[in-house]
Amino acid sequence: MSDTFRTIAAPSEAVFTEKRSKFLAFAYPVSTAEQAKERVAELSKKYFDARHVCWAYMLGPERKEFRANDNGEPSGTAGKPILGQINSLELTDVVIGVVRYFGGIKLGTSGLIVAYRQAARLALEAADIIECHQSKNITFAFPYMVMNDVMKVARMPGVAIIEQSFECTCNMTLRIELDHFDNVSRKLADIDGLTFND
Repeated sequence: MSDTFRTIAAPSEAVFTEKRSKFLAFAYPVSTAEQAKERVAELSKKYFDARHVCWAYMLGPERKEFRANDNGEPSGTAGKPILGQINSLELTDVVIGVVRYFGGIKLGTSGLIVAYRQAARLALEAADIIECHQSKNITFAFPYMVMNDVMKVARMPGVAIIEQSFECTCNMTLRIELDHFDNVSRKLADIDGLTFND
């Protein structure tokens, strides 16, 4: 299994029109199903007058958690084509919502599939696709006098400081890319007086 995965850096959007029906597509980076559902709820609220708000999301580095929803469109004509676009670009931690305003002309099953697929594709083409490393957080406490040693480790490649506080005892949380994790945690364990929090 690879230690990297692909996602989008920031929200993006696109508009696709087919036979006067308008499809507004929105792609968002998310890390949980709750976040994905919140984004969809926001779209449904904002575009309350739209006929349908269809969506799909894919989560996790292994890309095993996903859902698709047709929101009243014929089964398999909206959610699946949206999910298909996420899949074709091998993305994860992303939700796409497509808002449809009906233009008065029926598109038929195949027309809907093509329209939702195209709208989702355009939103992803407008996004900045980035490669991320799987990572793990580590939290620890240490005496102030070993600060220099700790900061040396915190500046190593693949390490980012998430939280830090410098009181009588200093505390820090680091996010460490998986391929650097063993090396970094070994170096931290070698520092005098440093203790890991569970």
